[in-house]
Amino acid sequence: MKLTWILVADTTRARIFTADTPSSPLEEIEDLSHTEGRLHDREITSDLPGKIKSVGGGGHAFEQPTDPKKHEIDNFAHRIAQYLENAHNANRFEQLLIVAGPSFLGLLRNHLPEQIKKLVRFELDKEITALSAADIRQHLPQYLPNL
Repeated sequence: MKLTWILVADTTRARIFTADTPSSPLEEIEDLSHTEGRLHDREITSDLPGKIKSVGGGGHAFEQPTDPKKHEIDNFAHRIAQYLENAHNANRFEQLLIVAGPSFLGLLRNHLPEQIKKLVRFELDKEITALSAADIRQHLPQYLPNL
């Protein structure tokens, strides 16, 4: 069987598993966390937005061009993609299965390099990072791909 990695991720955690055979239990080999994804906007930014005065004497708050929380989540997706690229370059896996919530799965797809996208054999849009390895295995095909 090709060396298979199973990535199970959400906005604050990414767990990587492998399996010895297409039907064997999962073995966790890596657990990446992103505590910044759990913070509130006020905890991520160091200051409140500034005020802009208009000619008529009124004013309004300056809004940030990007949401700090979304920015942190995007950073985590990029970090995971970099990790996968480095691991693949070190020949640590040959095919990849991805399980992530729908919006985070989309972010991951955007950040994955083409060489890694070609290795993806299965995707599932579910948030199951908090489950045990045995419960996660229940969400995967009975026989993992062996292409």
